[in-house]
Amino acid sequence: MHSTARLMIAASAVLALSLAGCSASTSDTDDAEVDPIRFAVEQPDSLVPGNQFTSYNIVIAMFSPLTAIDDEGEITYVAAESVESDDATLWTVTLRDGWTFHDGTPVTAQDYVDTWNYAAYGPNGWVNGAQLAGVVGYADLNPAEGAEPTASELAGLTVVDDLTFTVELDAPDRQFPLQLTAGQTGLYPLPSAALDDLEAWEEAPVGNGPFALVDGWSPTDPIEAVAYDDYAGTEPNISAVTFVPYLDTATAYTDALADEVDIVAIAGAQVAQARTDFGEHVYELDAPGVDFLGFDLTDPRFADPRIRQAISMAIDRDAINDAIFGGSQVPATSLTAPSMPGDPEGVCGEYCEFDPEAAKALLEEAGGFEGELDVHYIANWGQEDLFGAIANQLRQNLGIESVVATPSVDFAAFVDSVTAHETNGPFRARWGALYPSQQNTLTAVYTATGEGNFGAGGYSNPEVDALIQEANAADTFEESSEGYVKVQERILEDFPTVPLFGNRYLYVTSDRIAELYTVSGSVDLSKVVTAAAS
Repeated sequence: MHSTARLMIAASAVLALSLAGCSASTSDTDDAEVDPIRFAVEQPDSLVPGNQFTSYNIVIAMFSPLTAIDDEGEITYVAAESVESDDATLWTVTLRDGWTFHDGTPVTAQDYVDTWNYAAYGPNGWVNGAQLAGVVGYADLNPAEGAEPTASELAGLTVVDDLTFTVELDAPDRQFPLQLTAGQTGLYPLPSAALDDLEAWEEAPVGNGPFALVDGWSPTDPIEAVAYDDYAGTEPNISAVTFVPYLDTATAYTDALADEVDIVAIAGAQVAQARTDFGEHVYELDAPGVDFLGFDLTDPRFADPRIRQAISMAIDRDAINDAIFGGSQVPATSLTAPSMPGDPEGVCGEYCEFDPEAAKALLEEAGGFEGELDVHYIANWGQEDLFGAIANQLRQNLGIESVVATPSVDFAAFVDSVTAHETNGPFRARWGALYPSQQNTLTAVYTATGEGNFGAGGYSNPEVDALIQEANAADTFEESSEGYVKVQERILEDFPTVPLFGNRYLYVTSDRIAELYTVSGSVDLSKVVTAAAS
């Protein structure tokens, strides 16, 4: 359910607070701001980075990744000094010297290797353990259902010295350094004491990032954190933050209006009202997510790709974006987020352009469509207007007599209907990439073993698989990124999904906030600039 949830939750949903995070521990900082920045988050589940699902915002504040990507799309380093390989299969990770956890203990190569082994070991059940699936030995730790693991450690991990370890992958992968960026929280290190007694560690967790917890945490109470005095990375602009858990965005939004919280994620459908309520304090930040329509590809009525292409051409993305999202999202012209490095804008060509006459002609060329067409979505997620608009456009522009926007009562019922092949038409899908590479979206959604293949109706193609492997194994990072353009071109020949929108994540802030930036689609608290400091 973890992967399907990430697949389905979108910036347009009421569940905008699902962009959340995890935490760390007591800092040496004694002079926290009298009035710290207050950040509305979803109620956290676990503060173990490798086992969190709803604690994302707190995690990426309390922990630091090995690598990052700059505004030009170039790889930079955070906790790592370098990540290098001659063959893209055996990678050497060298850590920066002087990096410590919030309890003052050094961060070592052994910490990374021990944590990654624990995360990957199937019986431990960590929800982010699959982020290590490409490392040699992962299958031995995660055998087929009913079988016992034949190993407890990844054969592909080796500690060289205190600041160096190597990672051997199952296959060449030039994108590996990007997989070590902030979004893959399963790859953050824990101190050795944490793995000895995780329950005790979670009561007062310590990380290696810019912010440290002041005094424990509760999933329902505000969580206080301060800038870690001995942080070895770039010093954050603010000295303290309080994470305020909420069950829904409506309450958080109201509290933001009353200046009770300073940063709140909102849904796309809220942006027009937010611009009235908050003026210049509405932020639209590029995100690595994409919205699309999936199909039951076993249904013979959708077997012809021209049917799916006609549906795509019959949707006026610009009009929907303006009417529903206040122009805040990005009409899709490719299969990956526009903010993704190397995203081939326009690769979808005419099939992502609104052309009702051509759409109707293409549908007729493919034999037409008989009967009722349902467009499936999830009730109570703020999607009613969006899918009502899509249904109306398909009815009017394709001449299909009955097109109905059909909600499932909840997320579980939606998943059940899709997996049971009970959908009578296209269904709502999404993928939010965990790291800034086309590779993540294309592999997750358009390969048979991908976590998000659910949203593509189970689509796969051996030629696509081969092109992905070729791009992964390219001689240079640049050539690798270029290779994913060929992957997109081949997938679009089959046109298994209808691209809708590239995501922007939306936030409103109090007057205290002057500048807001993003990291891996969420707020980068280190870069927040307050009005007092601007």
